[in-house]
Amino acid sequence: MQVRDRIREFRRVKASELRPHPKNWRMHPPEQQDALRGVLAETTPDAEVPVLIVDLSAEEAAKLLVVHDPLAAMAGTNEQLLHELLAEVETQNDAVRAMLDNLAHPSEAIPTDAEPPAIDLKPLFQVVVECADEAEQQSVYERLRGEGLVCRVLTL
Repeated sequence: MQVRDRIREFRRVKASELRPHPKNWRMHPPEQQDALRGVLAETTPDAEVPVLIVDLSAEEAAKLLVVHDPLAAMAGTNEQLLHELLAEVETQNDAVRAMLDNLAHPSEAIPTDAEPPAIDLKPLFQVVVECADEAEQQSVYERLRGEGLVCRVLTL
């Protein structure tokens, strides 16, 4: 596959001069912002970051903006290599440490080869009644409750 080099220039720019892309659809919570500031503080003491200037049309830039993070998110994790790498990394920044600790011990981690836990669920049988409007929904609900049935209102 032939890849056209779109990089036109490399320069170092003060972090304070960087601006978010106005069409960036990703939200960056405070924890992420703090971790990024921590990494920059530890790796760029002069507060300059490397920047690549690329030659893209507006359509190409939009496509890259929308697919970059989802493509990265599709990657799997080699747990052994991750833990070896984490063992080599040191930081004095609390936000970066919290991020690395979360990588090392994710709260929702479930080994892919583990059997799911057995859950004893009793059978539950339900009926969904489609109504024309809210008034009919209320009428059906009240009628069924009046017959002693356990009902819940669901609006989709």
